[in-house]
Amino acid sequence: MKALFVGLGSIGQRHLRNLKILLPDVEILAFRKSRNVPVLDDRGVPIENYNLAKHYNLKEYFSLKEALIQKPDMVFVTNPSRFHSETVIAAMEAGAFVFVEKPFSCDIESAKRIINLEDKLGKKLCMVGFQYRYSPTLIKLKNIIENKTIGNLINGQIANGEYLPYWHPYEDYRKSYASIKKLGGGAILSQIHDFDYSIYLFGMPKSIYAIGGKLSGLDIDVEDSVNIATTFNYKNSILPINMSLDYISWPSRRYINLYGENGSINCDLNANTIAVHIREKKEVYNHDFSSIKRNEIFIRELKNFISFVKGKDKPKVDVKEGMKSLEFALAAKSSLKKGIPLYI
Repeated sequence: MKALFVGLGSIGQRHLRNLKILLPDVEILAFRKSRNVPVLDDRGVPIENYNLAKHYNLKEYFSLKEALIQKPDMVFVTNPSRFHSETVIAAMEAGAFVFVEKPFSCDIESAKRIINLEDKLGKKLCMVGFQYRYSPTLIKLKNIIENKTIGNLINGQIANGEYLPYWHPYEDYRKSYASIKKLGGGAILSQIHDFDYSIYLFGMPKSIYAIGGKLSGLDIDVEDSVNIATTFNYKNSILPINMSLDYISWPSRRYINLYGENGSINCDLNANTIAVHIREKKEVYNHDFSSIKRNEIFIRELKNFISFVKGKDKPKVDVKEGMKSLEFALAAKSSLKKGIPLYI
């Protein structure tokens, strides 16, 4: 099999390392505009004195068209977010299965073009990279919620914050796609995972009101701190959830706290732990998945993609499912810009 990588930054190299573990004999092709990225380890730390092309035994091409002429079986789209949709379309038109990092598009029009192309071709070809869908912690949380362990849900908070200059130690944060508007950056689109797993847990929101913006001293031209008041119609009841996304938190935080009629749930997606507090029993039930290494959920995600390519499985997040989180995120951006609540 042939796999083409378009972009080989931190996430691209992670998928490449994992692919070589799962498919040792795969032939690796690459098209990348920037050739300054070093070889990175699992923590995103540069490995000195290694040439990326030689280290991964890449066959490099200097145009996407030239690379696609080689007829890759699968294409990994891991370039800056702004270029995702055009790369996906080119890869699908070449007949390849596509794994695209989130978000699969930065605008609704391009997203619809991808969905329409897939419908025209008459088969699913594209999977969107939302690795938290494969997290045992998140899956367990969904199970706890649906079993009404704390009764009917009343409200909750979702938070995701990390200091942007620490994201990729190998690069100047000001040059990262996450920092630049024209590359699809900003806390809302870059941290779209939170929109995806809120949909996974509660369905699509009914209302969104975002406040915040570029509030810190970071040298960027996108929003770095946003609070989003949302309401969901969950189990035929109104469920208010406040979402907090930022580029400034240290230490980093990624949690989901939920409050119900009979207790509360504290889910830490960084630590991979869940604490369930039952009020009447005055007891705490702990679920500990901390032994699971971060890369394991990426491995599970990639196994799903390989099975999809081989016709043995469906992707957990196809483009129609990925469209939901994009609509949610873009509504939040619109609310932030207009300063008004939106209803979807």
